[in-house]
Amino acid sequence: MMQFIETYRLTGVLVGFVTFVIIGLFHPLVIKGEYYFGVKCWWVFALMGTAGTAAAVWFHGNTFVSVSCGVFAFSSFWGVRELFEQKGRVEKGWFPKRKK
Repeated sequence: MMQFIETYRLTGVLVGFVTFVIIGLFHPLVIKGEYYFGVKCWWVFALMGTAGTAAAVWFHGNTFVSVSCGVFAFSSFWGVRELFEQKGRVEKGWFPKRKK
């Protein structure tokens, strides 16, 4: 499969698609994470980012997998910051607050 991707020079297109999907998944993950757990789940995103970074280094021989893991890692790190910003948006009333 990787030979097909490299032969037809599709790596950039596939990396773009994977990036689009990963970022698209992280938007609702951050919103739902803040809704159900508040900002105390930040460490889960940090742990996922660390694991993604390690995987990107581990798979250094496969550019597509390594880059995809790197995108996942830094989207996870972005999620940490975004959780705290989401808390501010909830406080402003832009998003619903969970009733406890």
